[in-house]
Amino acid sequence: MPKVLRHTLLSARDLLVTAGPFALITLVLLVLAYLVLDPAPPKRVVLATGPDQGAYAEFGKRYADVLKSHGITVELRATQGTAENLALLRDEASLVDIAFVQGGADLARGTDDIANAGLVSLGSLFFEPVWLFYREDSAQRLLKAPTLDALAQLTNAPGWKLNTGAPGSGVPNLMNRLIEANGVDLKSLTLLQQTQTPAVMSLLAGEIDGLVFASAPESLMVQMLLQTPGIRLFSFAQAEAYSRRFPFMSPVTLPRGVVDLARDMPPADVRLVAPTATLVAKEGTHPALVQLFVQAASSVHGGPGWFQRKGEFPSGAQTELPLAKEAERFYRQGAPLLQRYLPFWLANLVDRMWVVLVSIIAILLPLSRVVPPLYQFRIRSRIFRWYAQLRRVEDAMGKRPVNELMADLQEIDNHVEQVSVPLSYADELYSLRSHIQMVRRRLVAPVADAAKLKA
Repeated sequence: MPKVLRHTLLSARDLLVTAGPFALITLVLLVLAYLVLDPAPPKRVVLATGPDQGAYAEFGKRYADVLKSHGITVELRATQGTAENLALLRDEASLVDIAFVQGGADLARGTDDIANAGLVSLGSLFFEPVWLFYREDSAQRLLKAPTLDALAQLTNAPGWKLNTGAPGSGVPNLMNRLIEANGVDLKSLTLLQQTQTPAVMSLLAGEIDGLVFASAPESLMVQMLLQTPGIRLFSFAQAEAYSRRFPFMSPVTLPRGVVDLARDMPPADVRLVAPTATLVAKEGTHPALVQLFVQAASSVHGGPGWFQRKGEFPSGAQTELPLAKEAERFYRQGAPLLQRYLPFWLANLVDRMWVVLVSIIAILLPLSRVVPPLYQFRIRSRIFRWYAQLRRVEDAMGKRPVNELMADLQEIDNHVEQVSVPLSYADELYSLRSHIQMVRRRLVAPVADAAKLKA
């Protein structure tokens, strides 16, 4: 091996040995910080959606696609709807982490802090209008009128056979509140609680007079019923009044022709009332997952729609639960700056650990100043240790035979020949060798002088 390369490798080894404890301390602190902060999100999350043919189920698939690109698997849990979703979120033994929840379905009945403890909102996602579909022939028969102009208020509901949704959904509770607000006795109606598909089949078969959904317009059932002959959509003439009585609801309008411009469907604007759908999570959900879901919500729900303009959703407003901190930061500042330039896992790691990293640097920076002196001492000690041996030889001059001292001196010289130091310390090594030669000359000088006198 060339001598220059050997010296370089020795220098690197010495630096590594000297800085090793410092690097080990740094590594231990980083590992501890990583374990405590747990910056990496879990690779699997369970999202409770709703009925298979509903809007929640369709949106759930889009969320799964978005998070899959970040290496996270979203398991979609089909449910009856909001009530079941809330029950799953409140169940500590449940594996559900996040769920779609309809505004006003359960949370708005009261401000039960105990019941809602441990839940946080990730923001409102979209308007979820109350769709009350009814049969034209049923309305004419029950109203005893040739036209349907009189069907503008829920006070016309007595005598109707109405499906308000499955027990696990939020619609029965919501619809009951709207009917009661109109002073209608619930006993004057025949209220059924079938799931969506059987209810639609019953409506089409004439077995019921009407049914109620609370869903985004993307729902396949809503789209189908809007275009079914003989099926009409109830227009809430008092939509503005409902929004005043129920703060979680907003008046929205289904514009004329928005379903099908060519066929002019609907033929007139339809006034509706709409709670907002909210993404709700357990309070202990990993912060990185919250970030990903909020960003996914922006991708899925950020565009224009029948009831909102581009950028109106998702939003931190119109939510009945406290916002998660990560969601609040997103709605206030947008996506973290680093995530615009770095992969999510790396940006999230830096974002979660930067405070700890700064603290570790503040602690280790003063300690790092010890490394150069220690390195210098380690290198120079290879040279200075032989000065003690050389001093003993020098002190023994005149007390021990010269040949013994010369042998000791030669042994020292042989060891020094094997010493390797970085080139920056070569001057000190050569100084040691010159000092060995100086002592050698002092040892042989008396012998040489005696030889001259004899000559």
